[in-house]
Amino acid sequence: MNDDRLIKWLLSGDVSIQYQVHRDLLNSDKKQLRKRISKEGWGARFLNNRNNNGYWGRGFYQPKWTSTHYTILDLKNLGIPQNNKDIKQSISLVIDTLKAPDGGIYPAGLDKKSDVCLNGMFLNYACYFHMKEDDLKSILDFLINEHMRDGGFNCYSNRREGVVHSSMHSTLSVLEGIYEYEHYGYSYRLKELKKAKKSALEFLLIHKLFRSHRSGEIMDKKMLMLSYPSRWRYDILRALDYFQLEGIGYNNRMDDAIEILLKKRRADGTWPLQARHPGQTHFEMEEMSKPSRWNTLRALRVLKHFNIKVG
Repeated sequence: MNDDRLIKWLLSGDVSIQYQVHRDLLNSDKKQLRKRISKEGWGARFLNNRNNNGYWGRGFYQPKWTSTHYTILDLKNLGIPQNNKDIKQSISLVIDTLKAPDGGIYPAGLDKKSDVCLNGMFLNYACYFHMKEDDLKSILDFLINEHMRDGGFNCYSNRREGVVHSSMHSTLSVLEGIYEYEHYGYSYRLKELKKAKKSALEFLLIHKLFRSHRSGEIMDKKMLMLSYPSRWRYDILRALDYFQLEGIGYNNRMDDAIEILLKKRRADGTWPLQARHPGQTHFEMEEMSKPSRWNTLRALRVLKHFNIKVG
């Protein structure tokens, strides 16, 4: 599949894919396409599953992956317009009812302890949908307080004793949240967040995006499998896509991950859907082991960002 046929194939997908192909690969802002995301295709299907009480699923975090939390994250990643009143109302409902004593959003349980990874994701979409800064301040306080000495974050840092090493999953989720916070002009404790971001980026790079910094061995082979949606799970394409989003330049510690990504490209120029995270879903956007428009789009924008040519 040559470049023109590949773009044509991508543009035959869901309107959210069409919008992001124009935005990220063709450098054309198709505002009309973006407006359609909430009215047709995957975006409309997600929105139509919203309950009358303002939640999806059985509340904020259950079940995975049809809960309010993961549905709003999916909608955000589609590129749905940020002025959607229903989504903003649902986020406000969570803020008003699920703030924990530690300042973060807590998923469930009588102990009301917040989860670092979850709060990174919550910050991600709350900033994207332009929630009030005052409502987010305690979440920032919580995340900054849980920043670990090795530079990253771990969802168990405030829930288990003896946690001394950060998690790739949690670190990337918080980094994505920090990006949206900074990108949309929030300012509360921004200097501290930028410092945390710098050390968290180094945490990912010192691990070459998937290797033990001690032995050099692969930490988890699942990190090499291309999934979408990623949910809370870390993988190399999600990490590389974050670097392109931030506009971070090439670093030779990305080499191994980029080489693996290139090897996963199929003869027809596409990338497959290699993994799906078990759980209940509203619907499946793509078929396992088949060419994936999501993974192909994301891989191509990563390669474009790093100016890597492929045949």
